[in-house]
Amino acid sequence: MLSEAREQATNIAYRVEERVHAWRESRARRRNFMPTVVASTGYGTTSWIRVLGRAVMTRERILDRLTGEDVLNVRGWRSFLSIPIADAVVTVRIGDAEVQVTADHGGVVDVAVDIDLPPGWHTIELSTEGSKPQTAQVHVVADEQRIGIVSDIDDTVMVTALPRPMLAAWNTFVLDEHARTPTPGMAVLYERLHRQYRGAAFLYLSTGAWNVAPTLRRFLSSNLYPHGPLLLTDWGPTHERWFRSGMQHKVDSLRRLAEEFPHVKWILIGDDGQHDPAIYGEFARRYPQNVAAVCIRELSVSEAVLAGGLDREPRPQANGVQWITGPDGRGLAVQLAGAGLLDPDPGDRA
Repeated sequence: MLSEAREQATNIAYRVEERVHAWRESRARRRNFMPTVVASTGYGTTSWIRVLGRAVMTRERILDRLTGEDVLNVRGWRSFLSIPIADAVVTVRIGDAEVQVTADHGGVVDVAVDIDLPPGWHTIELSTEGSKPQTAQVHVVADEQRIGIVSDIDDTVMVTALPRPMLAAWNTFVLDEHARTPTPGMAVLYERLHRQYRGAAFLYLSTGAWNVAPTLRRFLSSNLYPHGPLLLTDWGPTHERWFRSGMQHKVDSLRRLAEEFPHVKWILIGDDGQHDPAIYGEFARRYPQNVAAVCIRELSVSEAVLAGGLDREPRPQANGVQWITGPDGRGLAVQLAGAGLLDPDPGDRA
């Protein structure tokens, strides 16, 4: 009975959210807001690509009074001024080809499109309801590529220095690219991996919401991290839960990558602040053929306290999978080099 009552409550919350979105969208249209698509970086193979973005209602152009930037591309809380377009029909132009895809009830576009493209970076355009096309890049991974990199974001590439209960609110309502500190040595490590494994997929997997994608992209770019797709999630109730599970999002994303790239071994990079060791460990146990190494950044004592403690869950054993730990990018680089997964650098021994 309790589970049925909980399911009924979450279904009600889901329907309420849909009605709120519909009311906001209708009101925005009456006030002459314009439909547009916030396009995100995608990835794919030579036979298909994953198109990512979000269809929203906004003024044709809302400028920040201080910077002159478009509101859609500034700090996190402003991104929530945008209003999702439920089930939006989005036109995707890929070279001379044009296809139409449908967003979900939160305006999120996450669709695989069959198309033949050579390996490398390609530019696509997304638009809805005749709006001005917005460009996004898509990384097509070569069929012969055998290594890829998946990285967590919070406490892995950036130091959050915030209690975990406050982290989601900070990411949503306060975050801008100047409000965080890059993790020491991680950008250098990632650039070395990027140079060594030319053409490898470089993906950033986070429990953050799609609303903050532009801010996260700017942080990664300004701190010289390799360009790559963000794999984020949507917040709010589902038919089964009050809030989407961040852990499940990571588990599902990794499983999808194993299915999409069965020939690729992933270097998985995260931190020991919460669940990355358990998530990566379970993935390595289930898909050992798809894991080259698990790299875990060890948080400092103060970072661990803010993160709510370290992940002490037992790690599933996977034969042949390297486990690497270190406090920063340099420490991880030394061990990756020792494992034969990174070319040695004279600075590693200094």
